[in-house]
Amino acid sequence: MATMAPSPALLPLLLLLPLLLLSVACTAGAAPAATATVPTIPSQPGKPNSNNKQKQGGAPLGPAVRALVQSTCNATTYYDLCVAALVADPASSTADLRGLCAIAVSAAAANASATASALANTTWAASGAPETGSDGRAQQVPALLMRTCAGKYGEAREALLEARESVGEEAYDYAFVHVGAAAEYPAVCRTLFRRKRVPYPVELARREQALEHLCTVVIDIITLLA
Repeated sequence: MATMAPSPALLPLLLLLPLLLLSVACTAGAAPAATATVPTIPSQPGKPNSNNKQKQGGAPLGPAVRALVQSTCNATTYYDLCVAALVADPASSTADLRGLCAIAVSAAAANASATASALANTTWAASGAPETGSDGRAQQVPALLMRTCAGKYGEAREALLEARESVGEEAYDYAFVHVGAAAEYPAVCRTLFRRKRVPYPVELARREQALEHLCTVVIDIITLLA
């Protein structure tokens, strides 16, 4: 059987037919385009999910400062005392570490000042009998000791005020020395009572310990700064 030749009018269409078939096959076999997605980052304890982060007009300063107070006091020997002393001053809400140190120094100075005033005006009396002097007359040793101790606590206050100035000047070595000296003055008072063989008043012992602990907190914070 004789093969029929294609009509000249159909020849261009026959030449384009393979290209059209190839284009259809490629389109049918192609995978549908994947929808772009943002991978979810697993949340970690204490960290918000990054995909859920919302822009705000600025985080409140309070929580950050409270965190600074907590982290600072965690590094001290007496955490509860440290927190109580710092948060009692409204300035702690905006203070940096050096500011918190100054607040702690001021709290210790106020404590020493209050004890000095109490000792200067107190009617405390030791339970032991007054000593007898060389002239045979009874001496009011407890009252004399109280006044002496008042002076020692006054010196502790002055040393702490010097320490506060040193902290402001970032002279932390000097601040350390001043606070150490302030912590020793109450010990001198106790020694005087012991030498006179006069019972040490319980209230005075409590005040001595309170100032000593405050000074320890201050020294711990200075150590963080140095």
